[in-house]
Formats: sequence, structure tokens, C-alpha cells
Amino acid sequence: MKSLRVKIFGSEYPLRSEDEEFTQRVATYVDQMIERIHEKIPDQPPLTIAVLTALNVTEDMMKDREKSHIVLQNVNGELERMSRHLSDVMDDTGE
Repeated sequence: MKSLRVKIFGSEYPLRSEDEEFTQRVATYVDQMIERIHEKIPDQPPLTIAVLTALNVTEDMMKDREKSHIVLQNVNGELERMSRHLSDVMDDTGE
């Protein structure tokens, strides 16, 4: 595990990570989200900005999970359909 420092909303945070590049991408994403929210409501205290950022990040994550679940269901359905078709073809050929 490696140590690294990331900068989020003007402050540096020491982190430990097995994948520095991934952790840096995550930190950049959070920093950009905080900055976007802060630009929209600059008079809000940092805690409010942080909570709204957490809600936005979680919403993005949950939407992505839902999309992945739907894709997985579609893939599984298609695999089942293809499997039935192959079984039917195999039965028709006598194998």
C-alpha cells in the first residue's frame, strides 16, 4: 500500500492506496464535484458543501449501479435465450 497526498477543496489529505492512479482520479472527481457545488452556492458553509457533494456522488454511484444491473439482466436474458436456441438446434440434429 502506498501513501499519497491529494488536494480536495483547497486542503491536502494524506491517503493510503493500492492503486495511486485510481485514488487520484477519485480525489479529482470529488474535488471537481465540490467546486461545481460551491460555484452554485458560494455562501454555504463547507459542511453543507461536503454533504451536498456526498449526496451527488452517491446519486451518481447508485445510478451507475442501477444501469449496470439492468445491463446484466439484459445480458443474462440474452444468454438464456441463446442457450435455449442452441439446445433446440442440438435436439433437432439428434445430438
